[in-house]
Amino acid sequence: MLERIRRHPFAEIRGGRTIDPQTGQEGIADLGDDAWRVRQLAIRDLVRLGDAAAAELPAHLRDEDSHVRHVAAAVLGILKAEAAVQALEARLEEDPDPVVRSQAALSLGQMGLAHVGERLRARLGLELDPDVLHRIELAISQTRDGGLSTEVADAYAGLDERMFRTVEVGRPAVDFELSDTDGHPWRLTDLLVIGPVVLIWVFADWCPVCHHEFRDLIDLRRKFESSGIAVATIECHDRFRCRVMTGQEQPPSYRGGGLASVQPQVGYRDRIWWPHLADPAGAVGAAYGVDPLEYVVHAEWINRPSTFVIDQGGIVRLAYRGTFWGDRPSIEETLAMVVTGRYEYEHPKRLRLA
Repeated sequence: MLERIRRHPFAEIRGGRTIDPQTGQEGIADLGDDAWRVRQLAIRDLVRLGDAAAAELPAHLRDEDSHVRHVAAAVLGILKAEAAVQALEARLEEDPDPVVRSQAALSLGQMGLAHVGERLRARLGLELDPDVLHRIELAISQTRDGGLSTEVADAYAGLDERMFRTVEVGRPAVDFELSDTDGHPWRLTDLLVIGPVVLIWVFADWCPVCHHEFRDLIDLRRKFESSGIAVATIECHDRFRCRVMTGQEQPPSYRGGGLASVQPQVGYRDRIWWPHLADPAGAVGAAYGVDPLEYVVHAEWINRPSTFVIDQGGIVRLAYRGTFWGDRPSIEETLAMVVTGRYEYEHPKRLRLA
């Protein structure tokens, strides 16, 4: 399983960001790129191995290939392999790749162990990379929150590659059920009762673009509701991370990512009127072609920024999949497309294949 990772020609990662091999810019221009699939299925298959994988993966945390080290660390966190704590701590302290250090920190937090939280707190004074420091703070909070729920491992184990990239414009949307940050389940069909549905995939709490979109949604609530348009935002993370995004968990400090020391979640409480849904293994994102784990931004693997519009009859009218972290229509532009029924958009800085 790990050999699949070693053999794959992943794009270069530079400064905690993926660089497109053709354009030399941040992102991935090729919408047919399958790096995310290789990574996603390797994690799935290792999670399905369960205890057998948990026993062998700590040794692979020292692999020469940083992608192998990342996947090994991710799976150990999903499996909550407590026997791997020491090996993960070594990666957090020693690994030359900030992406691997970030994942090691997150995986340690997913264990939900108080003594690990204490050691992570000590690490705050030693780490220099702002992105890794951010993940350490998140991990400390998650140790207090009880760690990762078993629903994440279950979601990965249940991934069905036959459903990947099955959503197309002009065809019925794939129905799904995901839980919001309070654990309340939502189905796409529930939202379609209201009217046309806008689905927006965001990255994480560190993303200033995502927070700008949240503020725009808050400001434009009356226009969406008066137009009979339902909205859901979706994040390919566990519920804890989604609650950090919405301000329902203690937000960390922001030393990088364009957020400085501001905590953008301040003011969200009671103002987020739409469901923010957790897609813990990216299963829904994979079906919609959002490509979970496609590229790195701020030392974390993320999905493509994507926006979909589904009419009240359940037919996909817009499927916009971005090529870099800022490539998609604004909230205002999306609202205008739904109101007018004219679904034509291309971001002015969209990456293009040569």
